Amino acid sequence: MQQSAVPELAHTHTRPIHWVATATAVAGVIAFSSVLQPNPATAAQAAGPRSHSAPTTVTAPDPTDVDFPIDCGPVKALVVKKASGDLDGDGRPETVAVVHCDAPMGTPPDGVYVLTQAADAKNPRVVATLVAPKDRITVKTLTVSDATVAADMVGYSSDSVPSCCPDVTTSAKWQWKNGAFVRSTPAGAHSV
Repeated sequence: MQQSAVPELAHTHTRPIHWVATATAVAGVIAFSSVLQPNPATAAQAAGPRSHSAPTTVTAPDPTDVDFPIDCGPVKALVVKKASGDLDGDGRPETVAVVHCDAPMGTPPDGVYVLTQAADAKNPRVVATLVAPKDRITVKTLTVSDATVAADMVGYSSDSVPSCCPDVTTSAKWQWKNGAFVRSTPAGAHSV
């Protein structure tokens, strides 16, 4: 091992007093920094043009506690399908709900309702009926896409067809036009 040409300096050998001095200095810095805290930050928006920020997310109306226009007598109304989307282009989503009575037997007919909820409203409300229960329709599929409600349904060709055995299959689409939902049938009705 080669010896250094420079004599050893006193500060190159640590002694307990050096560790005590270092610990005391670090503790002092920490204590002093906890006493000197910056003032709380305040934000102020500069006047001028508004910047484009991310849009606020608006949740779709929840059909859980809605009073649907369906007469179920002593049983309650059940939401069996739902889909949401902005149907009228106002930036707020609507919910389309398929509802029928909680019947103990058989297949009760469905009602298809559009719900909306104003920004200041506590509960959503029904604004349109797309399919009424009196039409004796059962909705098999329901989608909302590109401001269009689409449904595949089964029903009956006449009142004489028993409720157990729907004999007509149909599809329908609804779009909001000129203040109302307009129905179109993409394909003709088919017998089952």
